[in-house]
Amino acid sequence: MEHECIIRVEYRERRLGKQEFIKYSKAIALRGISVFRNIKRRNMNHLEDKVAIVTGAGQGIGEGIAKKLSAEGAKVIVSDINEDNAKKVAQAIGENAIGVKCDISNKSEVDNLIKQATEKFGKLDIMVNNAGIYPFKAFAEMTEEDWQKVQDVNLKGTFLTTQAATKVMKEGSKIVIVSSIAAIQGFAGLTHYCASKGGVNGFVRAAALELSAKKINVNAVAPGAINTPGVQLPEDQKQQFIAQIPVKRMGEPADIANAVAFLASDEADYITGQILVVDGGWTIQ
Repeated sequence: MEHECIIRVEYRERRLGKQEFIKYSKAIALRGISVFRNIKRRNMNHLEDKVAIVTGAGQGIGEGIAKKLSAEGAKVIVSDINEDNAKKVAQAIGENAIGVKCDISNKSEVDNLIKQATEKFGKLDIMVNNAGIYPFKAFAEMTEEDWQKVQDVNLKGTFLTTQAATKVMKEGSKIVIVSSIAAIQGFAGLTHYCASKGGVNGFVRAAALELSAKKINVNAVAPGAINTPGVQLPEDQKQQFIAQIPVKRMGEPADIANAVAFLASDEADYITGQILVVDGGWTIQ
């Protein structure tokens, strides 16, 4: 192939003459640059004209997801139970974002979130259910209230936001839920959390079946150990954690945001009911 290209170039040069060949070469180069720029621009804006809600987006993974979707062209509703954090992230994104306070375990607040999105931007294409809590508590000491609070946010909240979103979504819309490797691997002190995320995975598969009739895709991303404000570990414990991860580093919010952005795009049209594990290889051991 290399020899063939050289022969063709030499033949073209002899046929056109040196000056004409130089002009021809420059034209080809400029055309290549133009094509490259168009491809790059298309890849950067493959969520252009999409409207997305991201819950739990006031910090950490949710903030990373909101900023990633915006960078790829989407208009974003930054939702968080902490209104100040939501508005701060929306302000950092710019004019194509708004911050909305929402407790996803409260149906009236969820309904208001969807209403705000459609009133501001006219539609809803992408629903990212990221909000969740994981308070450590020994199983023997866990109260009914401890258990129920985690289920209300992580599982009931996923149900409420997904159901409300699908009432206004059209064909081709995407729902992406942030699950956890805790759905497939047990962690001491997180019985309630592991149970809630196991429920989320089951929810994803069942909802994907029902919503396929409306051509709405439902998938989840299951993060491993991610550097977020909620992960506060002494350095020695952090290093022990990292030693268990095959790629030998903690994940970053951007690692999850990249996966979410893919599943939220038209490039994932043929993917539904799946759990994409993003954990640096933790669960393959």
